[in-house]
Amino acid sequence: MKYALRRVAMLFLTMLLVSLFTFAAFELISGDTATAMLGTEATPERLEALRTELGLDRPMPVRYGEWLAGFFTGNLGVSTSYHQPVGELIAPKMRVTLCLSLLTFLLIIAVSIPLGLWSAGRAGGALDGLGTAFNQLCMAVPPFFTGILLSWGFGIVLRWFVPGEFPDPAVDFTGAVRYLFFAAVALAIPRIAMTVRMLRSTIQAEMRKDYVRTAISRGNDRAAVLRRHVLKNALPPVVTFLAQTLAEIVAGSIVVEQVFAIPGLGRILVASISNRDYPTVQAIVVILAFWVVLAGMAADLIGQRIDPRLRLGGGE
Repeated sequence: MKYALRRVAMLFLTMLLVSLFTFAAFELISGDTATAMLGTEATPERLEALRTELGLDRPMPVRYGEWLAGFFTGNLGVSTSYHQPVGELIAPKMRVTLCLSLLTFLLIIAVSIPLGLWSAGRAGGALDGLGTAFNQLCMAVPPFFTGILLSWGFGIVLRWFVPGEFPDPAVDFTGAVRYLFFAAVALAIPRIAMTVRMLRSTIQAEMRKDYVRTAISRGNDRAAVLRRHVLKNALPPVVTFLAQTLAEIVAGSIVVEQVFAIPGLGRILVASISNRDYPTVQAIVVILAFWVVLAGMAADLIGQRIDPRLRLGGGE
């Protein structure tokens, strides 16, 4: 319990520092929101009037305090390029990104655990070297390149979906899920390969231990020992790794959303950076950082819960 409370306290402290650095970073960038909004029509008088209207003439600590308080009240400011509240602007985009992340995570679990068991059970076999080489290839290929191949093969050649035309989930939910599926595959492939390698290594390490040799020597089926005993002891580090993967999925989705033209946080983040829409960029950066830190905390708590060795050192 004490460990969990410490992790929650660290979460708030980390997010406070992230918000401060995010806000300060945009203060140091040359130019400001008022300049970006006025563009070629900017004059000293109009700039001064717009900065006053936007509150940019007030001291930075005051503006930071108001901006930070807005996160707790749901007031994330107003987008300077879309001219609407940031919260309303990014809420539907966030749902799309979270759906993509969840679908990717489910694919990783559904494929990597059975494949890892299969690979570990056939270690040293005729196909082991070929499987290892293919696994290394999957880890090396970046998701954006895989996404391009999937868009060409399944979108342009087979016409299973129309690249660049993401269906509205409220109108065509099945079509939206099908569209997201291929993006999820592109995101999942390298992480499936990493999970398979990790599970294979932990299972092989467990298989060399005395209790496994004893169980097999007593006539127990090797596959049964693997499922009933070895897997239970090999899973804790893998489960922790999968929890940490959640953070990587959200970060990786930013690139994949560009490849598949998915209207998620990634696309609007890139567009807002180009338009110097600082309120929108700041909100998205803090939200993504919160997701990464939260996933890391969840990984630590899950790992401590399922691994007795971590619980003994966790201060509980």
